[in-house]
Amino acid sequence: MIKIYNEIPDSCNWQIVEEINRGWSNDKKYYVQTTDGRVFLLRISDISQYERKKRDFQAMKQLDKIDILISRPVDFGICNSGQSVYFLTTWIKGEAAETALPELSSKEQYRLCVRAGEVLKIMHQISAAKNQLSWSEHFNRKIDRNITNYKACGIHIKGADKIIEYLEQNRYLLESRPRCFQHGDYHAGNMIITKSGELGVIDFDRLDYGDPWEEFNRITWCADISAAFASGRINGYFDHDVPASFFRLMALYIASNQLSSIPWSISYGQEEVRTMLRQAEDVLKWYDGFETYIPEWYISGPPE
Repeated sequence: MIKIYNEIPDSCNWQIVEEINRGWSNDKKYYVQTTDGRVFLLRISDISQYERKKRDFQAMKQLDKIDILISRPVDFGICNSGQSVYFLTTWIKGEAAETALPELSSKEQYRLCVRAGEVLKIMHQISAAKNQLSWSEHFNRKIDRNITNYKACGIHIKGADKIIEYLEQNRYLLESRPRCFQHGDYHAGNMIITKSGELGVIDFDRLDYGDPWEEFNRITWCADISAAFASGRINGYFDHDVPASFFRLMALYIASNQLSSIPWSISYGQEEVRTMLRQAEDVLKWYDGFETYIPEWYISGPPE
């Protein structure tokens, strides 16, 4: 049988190819092990994604000189008789952080997420191109779009008016914000804990360039696991000296993300809609209906 990856160089030496059926991407994903024991992640996308995947490959190559544990780009190109584009990255062996962390002590959770914050800050050293739209203009358009789409989707968050009010009152925070490389989906679901206790980062499929602090918009998934994990990530990023302005902006990015998550979830079914509605309720509770900008779960140091 002709397989869609047969045209990929060196695929004749792939001993094991197993499809991975998890995640939100439309890509086909495979675990690949070669005859000499090397292990990779293979993504195969429609050929219409070629330019985007090329751009992602070039962006990830910028991380090659940085000494952190991340999935690294190996190769990309065209396969499947010109119908698909493939993207091959290294595979990090270990357990998914979202599964492993609840089994660890609060102190160990905190240690690992301090490292997650440190790794994120290192990645943010890569700056964005200079000729881009200002961040303020870019993200204000995104806020407008998120509000419009939320109001039109027909599913409503109890307390959405508080979320929208916070967004409207704090748009000024977006002025003069820098842009840098972004992982794009930085949370426990895209982290691996190795047998030696090291934290690795995977799945750069949503990488982008933007405000480095926007990367905390998905910290809600970390806070769902534990306060120690979410707090450690913030404290590690800022070397335990967190500016007050950060919390105001993080709240804005989380607020915007919560609005967009509702229309996004609809195509994935009722269970996902319920998950996002539950998370929106949690967020409103954490921020006391956005009367405060520091979430109730935040702790400024390691748990005792």
